[in-house]
Amino acid sequence: MLKKTNILLAMAGAAVLMASSPVLAQDTAAPAAAAPAAAAPAAAPAPAPAAEPAAEEASSSHGNITPISMFMEATPVVKVVMIGLLLASVFSWTLLIIKLIEFGSLNRKTDRFLEEFRGARTIADMHKVATDEAYEGNPLADMAAAATEEIQLSRQAGLSVTGDHRDSALARAQHAVSAVQAGLASRLSGGQQFLASTGSIGPFVGLFGTVYGIMNSFIGIVQSNTTNLASVAPGIAEALLATGIGLFAAIPAVVMYNYFNTRISAYGTRSDGFAAELLNAVSRQLDKGA
Repeated sequence: MLKKTNILLAMAGAAVLMASSPVLAQDTAAPAAAAPAAAAPAAAPAPAPAAEPAAEEASSSHGNITPISMFMEATPVVKVVMIGLLLASVFSWTLLIIKLIEFGSLNRKTDRFLEEFRGARTIADMHKVATDEAYEGNPLADMAAAATEEIQLSRQAGLSVTGDHRDSALARAQHAVSAVQAGLASRLSGGQQFLASTGSIGPFVGLFGTVYGIMNSFIGIVQSNTTNLASVAPGIAEALLATGIGLFAAIPAVVMYNYFNTRISAYGTRSDGFAAELLNAVSRQLDKGA
């Protein structure tokens, strides 16, 4: 009886094992199947690097910014400001070349005139040298011509230029010289007003272009609803270029203005010295009765 009971228990245990084995197989298969499923979502973010070319393209487009490209992409108002300042700069450099040539020729002609004038022995000789075509337009020659011509006109009018009337004749000659000297500054200062204006207002004109450009950049930020600096940096750079061009036009203009002011003052001092020399020569000739 006991043997039969053991056999029945063994058979029941085997049946239980056989019934539980499919459940174990399903339980072990479930984690194995879940592992690939879990791996798939983990690998999903891999395509993210595809965004790198777009970022590289954006950075390369901003990295190729040059002054010419900034000018071409600037707003019309900023372009007008830049063009005006560039034209002012070109005109300033043109004035520099013209005035350097003018002053060089003026000093050479003045040196030749003084050398020949000091060799004259009479008022008539002084007048002949001063009215020579070689010295036409020279301020010192014009001064000498005015003084000697006044003496000659007084003689032609029958006025005495010696003796008691010497001082009045000399005073008339001095007034004639002063009249020529009065126009000397305006003759030599041509273009100085433009240089002064360019040097004083050039930076402010460039600053106006900068303010206008930056204002448009901030308006673009509001309209695009973005705070990305890369989207507005080109506009700000274009605006700052206007200030740079303003300084580029103003700084050389100020240097040129000061330089030519010095040369004009130096020539004015030279003309004052010649005026005294001229009147002394005329006075000496009047005393001699020549």
